[in-house]
Amino acid sequence: MVGDEQIQQWADEAEAGYDVAELKRRGRGRPGRGAEPMQVVAVRLTAEEIAALDAVAEREHLSRSEAIRRALTHFAA
Repeated sequence: MVGDEQIQQWADEAEAGYDVAELKRRGRGRPGRGAEPMQVVAVRLTAEEIAALDAVAEREHLSRSEAIRRALTHFAA
């Protein structure tokens, strides 16, 4: 729960104004992978499938997501 004291701190900070240059410099979220917006797709995997995925990702020095993307690219080719 957020208390009244925290809300007041946020309100005071907002009323004092923000350094726009600092806000723009900080960057937001993950970097994009292309010009188009990406979509998150949930997939259910068994424990064995996850273990196999993790083994491939580790062997190839990839994240789970990148291993899945590469597998889909290969499958769709």
